[in-house]
Amino acid sequence: MNTHLLALQLMAFQGCLGAFDTLYHHELTEALPGRASARLELSIHAVRSLIYSAMFVGLSYWRFNGLWAVVLLTVFALEIVLTLWDFVVEDQTRLLPATERVTHTVLALNGGAFVALLALNAGETLALPTALVWEPHGVLSAFLFVCGVGVGLSGIRDGLAARAIAPQAAHDRTPALRFGETECAVLVTGGTGFIGQKLVRALLADGHRVTLLTRQPRAAAWLFDARVECISDMGALPPSRRIDVVVNLAGARILGWRWTEARRAALRASRIGTTRKVVAWIAAAHRKPALMLSASAIGYYGIQARGDDTLLTERAAPQPMFMSDLCREWENAAAEAAACGVRVACMRFGLVLGTQGALPMMLLPVRLGMGGPLGGGWQWLSWIHVDDVVAGIAHLWTRGEGGAYNFTAPQTLSQADFNKVAAKVLKRPYWLPTPGWPMRLALGEQADLLLEGQRVAPARLQAGGFAFRHPTLAGALANLA
Repeated sequence: MNTHLLALQLMAFQGCLGAFDTLYHHELTEALPGRASARLELSIHAVRSLIYSAMFVGLSYWRFNGLWAVVLLTVFALEIVLTLWDFVVEDQTRLLPATERVTHTVLALNGGAFVALLALNAGETLALPTALVWEPHGVLSAFLFVCGVGVGLSGIRDGLAARAIAPQAAHDRTPALRFGETECAVLVTGGTGFIGQKLVRALLADGHRVTLLTRQPRAAAWLFDARVECISDMGALPPSRRIDVVVNLAGARILGWRWTEARRAALRASRIGTTRKVVAWIAAAHRKPALMLSASAIGYYGIQARGDDTLLTERAAPQPMFMSDLCREWENAAAEAAACGVRVACMRFGLVLGTQGALPMMLLPVRLGMGGPLGGGWQWLSWIHVDDVVAGIAHLWTRGEGGAYNFTAPQTLSQADFNKVAAKVLKRPYWLPTPGWPMRLALGEQADLLLEGQRVAPARLQAGGFAFRHPTLAGALANLA
């Protein structure tokens, strides 16, 4: 086979895999454009994407002869340097999920293969007169050209996001909070997640000593500038160690692949299994913590039928469905710490809004001018700003009561109204309805998280005098967007 043609085919595969990596990892699961810590990574991505755009467009229809081949080889060398730099920056600034690491490895191998094939032809093309020679390859050339345009737009998107991060960093910081009057030793699980990072930084700012339970202790230490102790297993924490407060946020991402039996088991292990290990350590500890704050979710209440506008308080009962069962078992596992004399409070989170998490992908259709109701738009959305989550944790820290607390804003809206407010804040049109059946086909029961809803009230937080910084959606989105 013609090595040049094979190189172009590998480039086409690179385009497909790169699109998956950008959309699924950088935009959906990692939400890089909203991370203040990702500014350098986004800048590197922007330059790499623009280089790839030039390569895809240039090689789609033209052969580079003579001195143009030297230009092409120089671009390849620059891309290799940027790729290696990108790997280093990623490892220093965030914890890559396994799927992203695998994708990056395949991208590097495939990229190396097509660069090597094109470099093999360089000797032959260098001997030819300097010229860009028109050499189309039918559908393959058209596809490469489209890939070039797409990766170029992605580069512009990353460049603008990196530029916007500097002023946005002020919004990304949690306002100064007080977690009690004395310095405490705090164990945090899930501290490298979206909420966990905000919480850990707030705890450090308030002068507390933080220990993180994490699967990647080295990367977590990088993330917090070596200001926290990182352990990979509860067995690494001796029973003699003093821990005053435990904040249990650990849990694998709910939204994603279908809830197969294997994935349900993984979700249970990451929540219930981790919580049981923490409680087992508490039982063996020589000095028990005074407080355990454990995450849960409003999925505890199941779903509400269309037309049911009942406000669900902490007294509402769970339903016989997977999400409800998961939350109930999670809370029961945490409640076992009460037998050791520990005050246990479970935090039932609604949709947490921030520059990471689900919000960036939820707003993407709106930003593109394609906002509208999803699956009818009647389903209730109970949400909360991430700053109010961290402030709520500080609030419970000083309370004397345990039990369940709903972490949702006082204002609840339908999904349609949520997108209307978002469109108004972002100054975009609201017009395009999205049917729910494709989502049900793709996600199965998991689609209930998006197509059904709960109207949840933060009854106990409000009764305890908690003051929300962002009680309305318009204000919360204006702060974030």
